[in-house]
Amino acid sequence: MEENEKWLLAVGQRITERRKKMGWTQEELADRGDLTPQFVSYAESGKRGMRPENLLKISSALGVSADYLLTGEMIDKDLLLLSDKLRKLSPAQLRIVENIVDECNALFGGGSVH
Repeated sequence: MEENEKWLLAVGQRITERRKKMGWTQEELADRGDLTPQFVSYAESGKRGMRPENLLKISSALGVSADYLLTGEMIDKDLLLLSDKLRKLSPAQLRIVENIVDECNALFGGGSVH
């Protein structure tokens, strides 16, 4: 398998994983991203590349950066999107999320911040 094919498959897998995490069908993602269901299917299967504007539509609909879809790495924009979600929580809910993050850091070797 060529390097480009592997890359397209990896991008497609990240799109699929995020869409499923959101609880959406391909049709719902297509609707939210102003794309066709066939395009979403091709993108997820890695059968073809996509134009930058379509990548941006998908990333915006999924609430992640295009960089995340392309590389699998979180960048500052992804952290800002997460921060926007956290701002919608009550103080009590935010403390619960903080405890969960601390536990994850301890579990995965990142330590905890107190």
